[in-house]
Amino acid sequence: MHVGLFGGSFNPPHVGHAMVVSWLLWTEQVEEVWLMPSFEHPFDKEMISFDQRLKACQAFASLFDGAVKVTDIEAHLPRPSYTFNSLEALSAKHANTRFRLVVGSDILDQVHAWHRWDDIVEHYDPLLLSRSGYRTLPGSPVFPEVSSTDIRARLTEGKSVQDLVPAVVLDAIGNAYGDGE
Repeated sequence: MHVGLFGGSFNPPHVGHAMVVSWLLWTEQVEEVWLMPSFEHPFDKEMISFDQRLKACQAFASLFDGAVKVTDIEAHLPRPSYTFNSLEALSAKHANTRFRLVVGSDILDQVHAWHRWDDIVEHYDPLLLSRSGYRTLPGSPVFPEVSSTDIRARLTEGKSVQDLVPAVVLDAIGNAYGDGE
């Protein structure tokens, strides 16, 4: 089994994430995509609770007929949480699964600061994806910039985000960010 491990804050999951997941599955880059919400943000960015984001990710995954799963592995590992440790723990737990880390070009200038990035590259063959406004990578379409920060601001202000967040996710998060719909 080949699985794309797609980590992020998912604060909240949105159509940009859906485009990435759909492309990974439609082009058969992987057989499944597993969403891995971060337990805590590495730069202490404020987020709704892990349980709320996990629930939102599960609702999001329901849109993909079983091809997308959600892992809560980061809630069970020591802090600080490192992606390499999550990959190692998942690989140990799922011995017949080959994980590939899904990485956007927006973070490529930061990977030098990641814990054991070279080991991630060596053992988990990252799927590098282009994001609008950042480096364009060969073999990847350029995915549009969808800003979670803007989505949260709109929700807090009571504005609609129905064009940016799947309805099942909005139902799952309720008014976690405010009264928007």
